[in-house]
Amino acid sequence: MGTSLIESAAPFFLAPKSIAAVLAVLMLTSAAVAGEALPLVRPGEAGLVYRATESGDTIPEFSYSGYRGGGVALPSVPVRATLEPSQGADDDTARIQKAIDELSAAAPGGDGFRGALLLKAGNYRVADTLRISASGVVLRGEPDTVIIATGKKQRPLILIEGGKPGAPIPDSKHIITQQRIAVGSRTLQLENTAGLGVGDDIEVVRIASDAWLAELGTDKLNRGPDDPVKNWTSEEYTLASERRIVAIEGNTITIDAPIVCAIEERFGGGYIRKTQPDARIREVGIESLRLVSEYVKGQEKLDEKHAWDAVKINCLADGWVRDVTAKHFGYSCVNISARGKRITVQDCACLDPVSQITGGRRYSFALDGQLCLVQRCYTRNGRHDYVMHARARGPNVFLDCVADEPHSDSGPHHRWSTGTLYDNIACGALNVQNRKRSGSGHGWAGANMVFWNCRTVSVSCEKPPTANNYAIGCTGDVRGNGHIESKGRPVEPRSLYLTQLRQRLGDQALLNVTTPQQRTGTLDKSLRAMHRSP
Repeated sequence: MGTSLIESAAPFFLAPKSIAAVLAVLMLTSAAVAGEALPLVRPGEAGLVYRATESGDTIPEFSYSGYRGGGVALPSVPVRATLEPSQGADDDTARIQKAIDELSAAAPGGDGFRGALLLKAGNYRVADTLRISASGVVLRGEPDTVIIATGKKQRPLILIEGGKPGAPIPDSKHIITQQRIAVGSRTLQLENTAGLGVGDDIEVVRIASDAWLAELGTDKLNRGPDDPVKNWTSEEYTLASERRIVAIEGNTITIDAPIVCAIEERFGGGYIRKTQPDARIREVGIESLRLVSEYVKGQEKLDEKHAWDAVKINCLADGWVRDVTAKHFGYSCVNISARGKRITVQDCACLDPVSQITGGRRYSFALDGQLCLVQRCYTRNGRHDYVMHARARGPNVFLDCVADEPHSDSGPHHRWSTGTLYDNIACGALNVQNRKRSGSGHGWAGANMVFWNCRTVSVSCEKPPTANNYAIGCTGDVRGNGHIESKGRPVEPRSLYLTQLRQRLGDQALLNVTTPQQRTGTLDKSLRAMHRSP
């Protein structure tokens, strides 16, 4: 468990300590020869070795991202209801929704699942939105199951939402007393721990003071009363990250996932507060479906009166979308809102969106949630294909994904998204930068973003005040004043996320979430071959 994963022709090649040590020495030597800073992450004899930046930050542990906190295989839920294609019906919405509702009303089993609704092979025409609002429900297709989103209504074809995150408990605030909580830290020193217990759900709140906004320069974006560009406000950027207490020692607590944006006393500090139990629906899956939006033929770059999201997730914890292909939607294959948590999206594709090629369209895989994983996914003809939205709080991960024929860049899009790992992404442009007055005041798009072994046409990696961004082992035209390391030369380990996962949870966790090819190399060719046909 201690040594790093080293790529080889076999599913696993666990490097002896001597090999890991040789790799570490080679990396240090090559950095010295090139005049670069020593690596921030490198293989060592006992596993990955992390070096802190001048501010004390380290590359975060991203392996907590994904279904049930990472390293857990997506379940195979037994079929409990089956639906056949109708014969010539114009609209199957009511029929499918009735089957979903009936399954949702069934008693869950001991494992928490109500079961899977299997749509047998064939075409289903849906003029509205299919909604899942109960825990333990899976919507599954067969290899030739196609749901066609009909009509001229902009909407999600499949919508998952139910319940809500736990609300803050009154009078449960505990002030953080450290001058600075570094990026990557999982320990917080509090004024006291009275009333706190191991297992408590909490919010870690980072205050955004006016002084911090002034440091970023986002307090002066607006140029007058008629200017649509907005200044950032301290209230809007005081953000809460969901965590759980896993240990308490004196006035120090340990949380279940790292901090991905530094909490600094000089900018207002922060606090934690307990929350009510999480009331979101859980254990919901969408599987093995081909989702297609109708549109006006010949209007591929104009028509916007049709279905917008293939799958939209508003309020779900511990769920998944796998083996779903979305074609001709205006916005996304999968769109996860800020209330999505610990969700895995894998082996999905977003093909040939239909819309104008401009802002607010073609965000193929869009994340605004926390602790989510998008892996082995493919896009064609998108814009912002692997994208983080405003004020998204990580960790989050995009892993082993490919974007072909993109019309714009991947990366955090606007307004201080934090703590996302782009791990082995093949795309056109991959950017994290100050977008200043773009849009209605996008400002710094992201902070503490990590681009790891990405294969691109270009990378823009800019350093925001009070934070950093990292481009490590990336190829293409890599530029910017962020932390750039091993420019044009991939580094070991191949995948940071998978190596962190194996080091934390062991070999079986890695087997649970990867394919053999993924454990031995990149997936660019196979993903392109799989989706080459129209």
